[in-house]
Amino acid sequence: MAVLNKIRQRSLFLILIIALALFSFVLADLFQNSDALIAKSQNIVATINGKDITREEFLQKVEVAQQQSGATATSSQVMNRVWDQEVRQAVMETQFEKLGITVEKDQMRDLLKTALASSPEFLNEAGLFDENKLNEYIINLKETSPAGYESWINYEKSLAANALQQNYYNMVKAGLTGTLAEGELQHKLEGNKVDVQYVQVPFSSVIDSTVQVTTSDIKSYISKNEKQYKVEESRDIRYIEFKEMATVEDENAIKAEVESLLNDKEEYNQAAKASETVIGFKNTTDNEGFVNSHSDIKFEDRFVFKSGLPTVAADSIFDLNVGGIYGAYKDNGYYKITKVIDVTKQPDSVQARHILIPFIGSRSATETALPKEEAKRQADSLLAIFKSNKSKFAAIAEELSADTGSAQKGGDLGYFTSGRMVPEFNDFCFQQSKGDIGVVETVFGFHIIDIQDQKNIQRAIKVATIARKIEPSEATISKVFRDASNFEIAVTEKDFDEVANENNYSARPVNGIKVLDENIPGIGNQRPIVRWAFEEDVKVGKVKRFNVSGGYAIVQLVAKHEAGLMSVEEAKATAIPAIRKEKKAEIIRDRISATTLEDLAKAEKTSVRSASAINMKNPTLSGAGREPLVVGAAFALKEGETSNLIDGNNGVYMIKVTKIEPAVVLDNYQSYANQVEAQKSNVVSSKLYNALKEAADIEDNRAKSQVQ
Repeated sequence: MAVLNKIRQRSLFLILIIALALFSFVLADLFQNSDALIAKSQNIVATINGKDITREEFLQKVEVAQQQSGATATSSQVMNRVWDQEVRQAVMETQFEKLGITVEKDQMRDLLKTALASSPEFLNEAGLFDENKLNEYIINLKETSPAGYESWINYEKSLAANALQQNYYNMVKAGLTGTLAEGELQHKLEGNKVDVQYVQVPFSSVIDSTVQVTTSDIKSYISKNEKQYKVEESRDIRYIEFKEMATVEDENAIKAEVESLLNDKEEYNQAAKASETVIGFKNTTDNEGFVNSHSDIKFEDRFVFKSGLPTVAADSIFDLNVGGIYGAYKDNGYYKITKVIDVTKQPDSVQARHILIPFIGSRSATETALPKEEAKRQADSLLAIFKSNKSKFAAIAEELSADTGSAQKGGDLGYFTSGRMVPEFNDFCFQQSKGDIGVVETVFGFHIIDIQDQKNIQRAIKVATIARKIEPSEATISKVFRDASNFEIAVTEKDFDEVANENNYSARPVNGIKVLDENIPGIGNQRPIVRWAFEEDVKVGKVKRFNVSGGYAIVQLVAKHEAGLMSVEEAKATAIPAIRKEKKAEIIRDRISATTLEDLAKAEKTSVRSASAINMKNPTLSGAGREPLVVGAAFALKEGETSNLIDGNNGVYMIKVTKIEPAVVLDNYQSYANQVEAQKSNVVSSKLYNALKEAADIEDNRAKSQVQ
């Protein structure tokens, strides 16, 4: 009982102890699972004016953009493009919400009508936009293709965003005017003119070596010009690349292998238990099959002119007769043997016109909802019409062709050379005759092609080429791997440069890498290296091996630079010239006692120069260059008055105004006011968004959320 009484007396103390124990348990669990502390930053790519962009929705948009871009852009380039779009949308939406402007249903219909006015599938028999057809299309899309309907919704959102932005820009422009007072000022800036005499004492008159710039000077200059010297967080690295490149021995082996395919040879057939003759490239009649079985580049069934042959062997190959062989020769990273298999005559350029009928699944599918069979029927029916009467071709092309660029010209593509068009289109135009018309299928859809003219018919040849890529052998690849591994091990115990010098390796420095960079000069797109360099636990001096295209890179982290102001060392390149100029100006002013142009010119062993009709709109002194401070000072002087010393861009000046010519007084300055208004309006288009973006609260978490 005594024990229980003591516990009751100290119950408050016990409650506090238990509470602290529970709190410490929760904290320990959080720190053990660091994801719980940073989950928000990992899941939020950005917060813009209080609005979050989640990792999931951002990556979905990146995936769509990557599919649209294909192989033409890297993943980082696509991500940056989507990032810019998302930031712009968020920044602009903030403005739309503040003003309460939206796109309502009726306006959206008008936008769609304008955007789709030339799309054949939404036109009626009179060639006018039919809203019922649009409604049917959207309903059908919603019921049959969820992905297609989602794309349509995104298309509508894009139209709405563009319309809202245009409305916003127009509202801003409407609030900008040029007043008569501004017009008068504009007129005076152009029309007020002065003639001056001046003496320039150039900064070059003081020798650089006599002007000492200290570390303290640079630090002070950086502090005074913080905006100019602000820097993002960055990293410096250096690397040595170990390339998997073919040796001379590798090349010779590949050349011999290609040459061994030329002649027939006897081989033992294990299945038949007998020797048999294997036909070589020289005697084969199945050139296409032979090339496709033995070459790294597949057979191309087309005729070429001399200009279409490899430059290193064009003369030799083009002069061969059918059956003639040239090689082996080295071209563009391959060893090749080429055989001429046919000769003909072809035009070097063709003029043609066409009508493109796309179908679902073709590259131009965005222009149509036609199944392939229906598109083919439509193309064939048009062909039948044109075979009896070509006079309707241009009008129908303007109305129906999905190639809007040529449709405006009645389908006319002008003259083009061989190889400019996709293969099927090209073959028809260059292998058929002038006046021929036909239907050809390509990746874009069905084309009704009318050959209107052919020029300069000349010799063309068809070739079969066996090509083997010049690649490093397994032995070479193994050696490169060993060399890279040995270097990586060695630099864990010895200095990076010391090991590199011992092995005659050249280390390449790369400085100022930003957290979202992807390109490393010399080895291209290397996001893994950049991410590694910015990991918190990677210390300066750490070394790591990375797989790069065609080999390895052994990378060392050399330095970490935090966000803030540049270091003195980094700022030297721009700060020293500016500081030296300031000090030179002070030295020049201190040595000058003259108060007239003539005395100054005599003391500095130079001459008095003249500049006529100077105006504030273009503050340039003839013979001295652009000097806005000097020109501004001239307009503050009276006629005949001489200035004090003025520090300019290119030296120290003394000026004297010899003539003042005021601008002509106008009865009305409206035309100049209109110029001012136009200038303001142009600035809206080029600078408004950047101003809004700069004023926005943008938190960029791309690096933390690991989407880059």
